[in-house]
Amino acid sequence: MKFNTSGRYLISPAKITFRLLILVYLHVSISTFADEPLIIFYKKPATNWAREALPIGNGRLGGMIFGNVFNERIQFNEDSLWTGDENPSGNYETMGAYQNFGDLFIEFTPGNPNHTQVISNYSRALNISSAICTTTFTVDNIVHRREYFASHPDQVIVFRWTADKPNSISGAIKLKGAHNEKTHITDSTLSFEGKFTNRLEYCAIAKVITSAGRIITNENYLKFENCNELIVILGAKTSYTLDYSKGWMSSNPGSALLDQVNSAASKQYKELLERHTSDYQSLFNRVKVNWGTTDPKLKTQPTDVRIRAVAEEINDPELEAILFQFGRYLLISSSRRPGLPANLQGLWNDSNTPAWASDYHSNINIEMNYWPAEPANLSECHLPFFDLVLEMREPCRKATKAAFGNVRGWTLRTSHNIFGGLGWEWNIPANAWYALHFWEHFSFTRDTNFLRQIAYPMMKEVCQFWEDYLKRLPDGTLVVPNGWSPEHGPREDGVSHDQQIVWDLFTNFIEASQILDSDQEYRNKIIQMRSKLAGPKIGKWGQLQEWMIDRDDPNDQHRHTSHLFAVYPGRQITDKYTPELAQAARISLIARGTSGDSRREWVWAWRCALWARLHDGENAYKMIQYLFRYNTLPNLLGNHPPMQMDGNFGITAAICEMLIQSHTDEIELLPAIPRAWENGQVKGLMARGNIQVDLQWQNNKLSQITLLSKWPNECKIRYQNKSTTVSLPPGTPVKLTYDDAFHIIKN
Repeated sequence: MKFNTSGRYLISPAKITFRLLILVYLHVSISTFADEPLIIFYKKPATNWAREALPIGNGRLGGMIFGNVFNERIQFNEDSLWTGDENPSGNYETMGAYQNFGDLFIEFTPGNPNHTQVISNYSRALNISSAICTTTFTVDNIVHRREYFASHPDQVIVFRWTADKPNSISGAIKLKGAHNEKTHITDSTLSFEGKFTNRLEYCAIAKVITSAGRIITNENYLKFENCNELIVILGAKTSYTLDYSKGWMSSNPGSALLDQVNSAASKQYKELLERHTSDYQSLFNRVKVNWGTTDPKLKTQPTDVRIRAVAEEINDPELEAILFQFGRYLLISSSRRPGLPANLQGLWNDSNTPAWASDYHSNINIEMNYWPAEPANLSECHLPFFDLVLEMREPCRKATKAAFGNVRGWTLRTSHNIFGGLGWEWNIPANAWYALHFWEHFSFTRDTNFLRQIAYPMMKEVCQFWEDYLKRLPDGTLVVPNGWSPEHGPREDGVSHDQQIVWDLFTNFIEASQILDSDQEYRNKIIQMRSKLAGPKIGKWGQLQEWMIDRDDPNDQHRHTSHLFAVYPGRQITDKYTPELAQAARISLIARGTSGDSRREWVWAWRCALWARLHDGENAYKMIQYLFRYNTLPNLLGNHPPMQMDGNFGITAAICEMLIQSHTDEIELLPAIPRAWENGQVKGLMARGNIQVDLQWQNNKLSQITLLSKWPNECKIRYQNKSTTVSLPPGTPVKLTYDDAFHIIKN
């Protein structure tokens, strides 16, 4: 591999015909999880931010790694760098946007004045098992290695560069803000600061540490010469605070950030790395999956080549498993306290005018971000979403009262920022959809303190909004007035999407009230209201109607399947309890098609989950393949277009639904397993009731089950048409085998 002085390739990559490259596909049955790490890798640097750069993050601070040899770029973000405010007008154009923070550039000047800039053995990789990005290459017979990670314990990005010969690392470091800030240079530090018109103050600091060699200060950069090792500690912070009563602002962040960076810099690199990996793997290692072995020839290819191979209909089960785990990696990296929730682009954004402001969309997108949090055993990653929603309630109450008059509670528009500012069309049932996430967190964790203190009061207030807002028709039927099937069709009463979400809200509130033995009188009122809600209807061509009026077009391939909310993520429609409605949902889902407007990354994820809930593993699996084929970028990120991250999160949740479902009164095992996953096992997925489930299957049939509960529990499990009830002692795994009946293995 060869570069010219501009860093561009002199030799273009050879074109590969996948049918010739991959001669055979070897299916290998599995019995144990592979010990090897999950790695995505490439044989050339990134040239495009969205398509090729690799994301790292600690939940609050993120970076995109390019892996350039002579001019490395680390573009970085901090999740609270936003323009905008509470936006009382509701005008989308004044809501503000998530901002790019800046770039760290690390230039490489080889020590040999006669060097040829010939690069060999280049590799750029992201190990999602450890959340460490690496770039390795050889120049002038010297092997270089760079490592990058975003540490949650130390709240910084860490960069380390080593070489296998002494005094081989020379170059310069530049820190550049994204808003024309002046960079300040000292003996070993680069920094900048700024302030937006919304009063938000911000700053970034890069601390440079070398072994041997020397650092030379320049007006615009730091120069380093003849070093054995180079370490950069990068931090960024704003004055934002998640507190409406304080106007969302705290003090200038400079002093706190300097302490943070200096604290990290005082530690040895080994300690920083160990703290990072231990923290990250405490979350990531909870879940393991394996449903097949990829052809060894294909497995050695770079990830972009493998993605294109899947588009050519070549099976790559290990890449599918990586995609599943990549969604978990991204959620850990973009949604952890003390940070904000993952937005449309997760945590990563290189623009000051990003698509859709890189905001929070309340009509599917932010909800999809958090679909995998509970089933994929990352419950802690759900918490930043709750934190923001709870703090937004007061400004949302004001906006709701201004728009809808004398109603209790609050709701939202389609978009919002981090200051409680709303924009675009009103998405009236968004409050109930947000409330669903609070209920799901309880349902999976069974944390009654969370239910009593946080979820229940929030759900009750949202019920009160609907008590005031629902419209009663002459026959007594209750409908959501002036609703909207998101981004599709006219505003009118009784839109199916709205009705279904309110039904779920009422159902969840009723259960919560029963669990807490609270508010019996109000619970009875909600039970009566739920019984009067206009319910799902089957239309003239057998479809599940999207509107009260039977106007659905069988040729409509709109991207949203909003009228199927009751199938997933809701629970009003199931094969078991409402088979006729489930069949109507199938007809509607088939009619939406797989072309045109349907080809969006998040669409495949939602439809995969829908097919899984409808027990159709083959169609669910097709959605995974279509996501790879049409809407997956070379770096595995989803492409709407442009790059958008909800599909990455959503497909992880959808695969969970293919493997385990627990939204009814039982845990269903392998409800939508495709033929392609003939043999496999999963470990660490969660079912409602705070029950961990491990599964193994052979020849597309369930073989072993392990259930684990933290406290005494009893659950009903089902596989196909067989079921049994299992008593679970606290903290002790219960193992079962299956061969046309369940058998408990005695310890």
